[in-house]
This record gives sequence, structure tokens and C-alpha cells, in this order.
Amino acid sequence: MTQIALSSDHAGFELKEKIKQYLADAGHQVTDLGPSDDSRVDYPDYAQKVAESVSLGQTSRGILICGTGIGMAISANKVKGVRAASVSDLFSAEMTRKHNDLNVLCLGARVIDEELAKKLVDVFLQTDFEGGRHEVRVQKMMSLENKG
Repeated sequence: MTQIALSSDHAGFELKEKIKQYLADAGHQVTDLGPSDDSRVDYPDYAQKVAESVSLGQTSRGILICGTGIGMAISANKVKGVRAASVSDLFSAEMTRKHNDLNVLCLGARVIDEELAKKLVDVFLQTDFEGGRHEVRVQKMMSLENKG
């Protein structure tokens, strides 16, 4: 099964714990990079942990959870090789995998409920990148890391 790095901030902690169990029950190898409770933390610190795990090839995918998913996505995208997006609907989850080869899924615990989160995780893990014309676009997108 898939090796997945998982993390959250305090707002996403409860949902992280539920997703961790859901993934483990499905047979995935989950690396929980914290936090260990719902005490206040700064989401960029935890986004970095997951993003670096994916970037370095320690895990093949990452899942980050905060209040909206947006701060985590912005932070994770600062790490070379990461393509992170905050997703709250099934169509976007599918398209970010098919067309953008998303490798870090970001969820908003204050935006979606547990059942939708599980469905989004399933789509993220079960949808393949289409490649082809999208490969060129992903390469162009990733080349932006070296600009500026």
C-alpha cells in the first residue's frame, strides 16, 4: 500500500487522528509527524515536516490538515518537489491528481466533515496521474521553483 506522511495543526488534530486510523485500517503505512495533541501550534512547522518527507522520497504522498487547508498548502508548496492543494470537493481532488500529479493533499477541518474527508483521501490515493499533455504542464509548473 501507499506510504503516507500525515500532520496537522491544532485545528486539524481531531480529524488527523480519524484519518490516521482510517488509513491504517485500509492497510496504508502512515507516518504521523505530529502534533501529538490539540495544543496550539504553528501550521508551517508541520507542513514542512510532511512536505520534506515527500520531497525526500521518505513517503510517496502527504496529507495535511488545518482549519481551512489553505495555510498548509501554501506552506507545503514552498518545499521543492511538492505539489499541494487545499481540496474540499471530489471533482477537484480527482483533477488535482489526474492533471497536476498532486502529492500532498490539504484538508480543512473547519470546512469539511469526516465523511467527506475520507472520500477525498480515497480519491487522492486511488486516482492516477494521466501524464501526456499534463506531464509537460507539470514540468513547467515545477520549473518555477528555480525562478525568482
